[in-house]
Amino acid sequence: MKKIITLLIVVFLFSSRVSASSIVMDMDSKRVLYENAKDEKRLIASTTKIMTALVVINNIDVNTKITVDEDVLKSYGSGIYIEVGEEITIKDLLYGLMLRSGNDAAIELANAVGGSMEGFSLLMNEMASSLGMHDTTFINASGLEDESGNGNISTPYDMALLMSYAMQNETFREITSTKHHIVKTNFKTYDWYNKNKLLYDYPYTTGGKTGYTKKAYRTLVTSATKDDKNLVVVTLNERDDFDIHKSLYDEYFKKYKRVKLLDSGSFMREDEAYIKNDVFMLLTDDEINKVKVEMIYTDDITNRLGYVEVKLDDKVYFREDVFIKEQEEEELSLWDKVKNFFVNLFS
Repeated sequence: MKKIITLLIVVFLFSSRVSASSIVMDMDSKRVLYENAKDEKRLIASTTKIMTALVVINNIDVNTKITVDEDVLKSYGSGIYIEVGEEITIKDLLYGLMLRSGNDAAIELANAVGGSMEGFSLLMNEMASSLGMHDTTFINASGLEDESGNGNISTPYDMALLMSYAMQNETFREITSTKHHIVKTNFKTYDWYNKNKLLYDYPYTTGGKTGYTKKAYRTLVTSATKDDKNLVVVTLNERDDFDIHKSLYDEYFKKYKRVKLLDSGSFMREDEAYIKNDVFMLLTDDEINKVKVEMIYTDDITNRLGYVEVKLDDKVYFREDVFIKEQEEEELSLWDKVKNFFVNLFS
């Protein structure tokens, strides 16, 4: 009878656990390719450390060496086990933060950049706001919940935005993609392996961060690139997170093509108008003919003619400035040429 009761309790706990939420995002356009409760606010555990790393990288020279202070003694949970008086660089602390999820590293980084955990949290929330993470609130650099059970809150959509932005940073990309890192300090030598199993099990993985607390359960944010297609996958409260990520990557890499919509090398060259960047977008076969490209003219006093927008289902995913080369006074009929070009192209 005891075994039956125990089994029923386990079944109840799993059935009562709130279902997982997830998202697949195109890193370049920020387009949502798949979602399940993408805007549902949840505890995010140590995936928090993506934001921690970004704030640090943006606010201090990562080659700076610091001396570990007594605040490190407040650390609990996962750690890299640095000690008071130990000398270590900010960059090596970032490796410990991202590869080993060091909560002690998070404390020292927060102190070095924000002066305190409260000061650092303000910087985290400022950056979240600037990135459009409107459903996100940070109270610390680690992702642990406090004694009252409060912790960092976000959504799959906001975390996908964060990872998409983070992967634009060269230092962040270098650290999050590292499988193995050795650190030597004045006290000892560390030998760290990345906890992100996808880096070893899925060949297209470019980075990510794991997370777990009893209250948040398993959280995972990863990125992958295949055939120049860059995707981010986020799962919150998902037991089979690594397998789900691999499955979603396989499905959406296969489903979407990378299509060049605007070519900087040939864009209206005969009329001396140009854009600086090629524009690509991930599209299904059915979507390719639904994309709209529109020219918007401006009255800039510079050589900017306006900008061109790429839309799908009335949503703008890309915007590129259109420039003109300086010409003699009598040749400024270019305006009419450009207008006629777009009339003929999209009529």
